[in-house]
Amino acid sequence: MNVALLTVGDELLAGQTTNTNASWLAARLSDRGATVRRILTVPDERELIASIVARWHDDPEFDAVIVTGGIGGTPDDVTVPAVADGLDREFVVFEEIYDRLREKAAAFREENPELVADYDLQLDLEVAASLPEGATPIVVDEGWAPGCVVDGVYVFAGIPDEMRAMFESVADEFSGESVARTIYTPAPEGSLHDVLESVTNEFDVSVGSYPRSEQRPGRIRITGTTAESVDAAASWVESRVETVEPAFESE
Repeated sequence: MNVALLTVGDELLAGQTTNTNASWLAARLSDRGATVRRILTVPDERELIASIVARWHDDPEFDAVIVTGGIGGTPDDVTVPAVADGLDREFVVFEEIYDRLREKAAAFREENPELVADYDLQLDLEVAASLPEGATPIVVDEGWAPGCVVDGVYVFAGIPDEMRAMFESVADEFSGESVARTIYTPAPEGSLHDVLESVTNEFDVSVGSYPRSEQRPGRIRITGTTAESVDAAASWVESRVETVEPAFESE
């Protein structure tokens, strides 16, 4: 299963917020055997988001498109209507979502009377409850506005806790045959050329190398469609390069 990731947010491009969503999603998708083929970050511009969603949705290379960021109730939250534009669907109010948000807003006002008294809270419930026509809402306790799934396009919130909850609610829809192993080596990357070139000729796998640093050894990542081919390729590489244990368990 090939997946494209689109992360949305002016703050990401300005360096004000670290794009942890992209790396987290890529790791979770890879864990499930899916293959991430694209990762792109764009500003909060409705026409641009719509054009990319339309292009990726129609691209046979991608089985699914994930869009994260820019959903909520403020003027710069344009992602969901942009997805509707990109898929040529109406942007419509979902009554069950509207009723849920109205109850949440009432509960918030009741639980936070001082905050409500001090600030003019403008909650556009209709916008927050609107999704592309025909979409399946993704509602999680962690979030305010819902995400959604529509015709292979998954829209998640940008706030990491909300995004992760939304992904986990549909994680079973992502799968694949990709298998990977990582080999750690103290050898300089420049000394690995012949091995890296030869292993792809010997086995039906793809290989990436990542240079060492003072904090951790170099990495050789072997990816294939079967555990047998990846294990065989890994053994072949390990017999030809010096290996070490990873510097950190999380690697």
